[in-house]
Amino acid sequence: MLVFSWSLLVLLLASSSWAEKDAAVIGDMSKQLSVGELLERANRNRKPALDEPILIGGDIAIKSEGDRNADPCTTKGCMWLKYTDGKVYIPYYIADHYSTRERAIIERGLESFSSFSCIRFRPYQNGDHEWLSIESRNGCYSYVGRQGGGQTVSLSRQGCLYHSTVQHELLHALGFNHEQTRSDRDNHIKVHWDNIIDGMEYNFYKIDTLNQGTPYDYNSVMQYERYAFSKNNYPTMEPIPNNNVSFGQATEMSKNDIDRLNRLYQC
Repeated sequence: MLVFSWSLLVLLLASSSWAEKDAAVIGDMSKQLSVGELLERANRNRKPALDEPILIGGDIAIKSEGDRNADPCTTKGCMWLKYTDGKVYIPYYIADHYSTRERAIIERGLESFSSFSCIRFRPYQNGDHEWLSIESRNGCYSYVGRQGGGQTVSLSRQGCLYHSTVQHELLHALGFNHEQTRSDRDNHIKVHWDNIIDGMEYNFYKIDTLNQGTPYDYNSVMQYERYAFSKNNYPTMEPIPNNNVSFGQATEMSKNDIDRLNRLYQC
């Protein structure tokens, strides 16, 4: 009996060790994926609840079909308010269902903005009239720009909790669309419409974006990767004139992402 007990203990310890190693390998693989790949993987089989919004572009929430091709920054204003000290304070609430480790990933993403901009995310306080409600809903998504009241930023515990995805969704909330929908996209990206999943073509429609005088950025955390929404494993996008240029591989905000954020909010 003693021998059996020791054998069982050794087996359990070994199994635990193997599980930890497997989890570490999976984690390392995820860290190497670009933000576009992470978002597409997290939202691929998304089954939204009845109270969740329509998504376009893979992870942009809209309130109605009429908002499908509208840019809030040019149609109705999307910016959060700046205070007299020159800072933009944005209240946030993180739902209780996140673990301590998961909450730390979200808070790191929130705090990163204070190191390179005038954006300051702060915890929600009684009396706040508008805030970001960060929740683990179905997939990763955010509305574009300030909506008024509490607006959901979904960071699902299944696939959305990475520094890059947190920054990506927060940039949407601050007013930014995807790079490949920029008004000057066709000068930098060729879209292969025949390779796009049927019914998903609208995700590549251009928007009358505010580009803040910044160049098109292949390294933007808002740029999706070469095979985004592909139905046949062929590229849906290629850079032009040099189709060998690497793009859509960002794992954090680029210099241009930071520059255009600061220009929009006049930091």
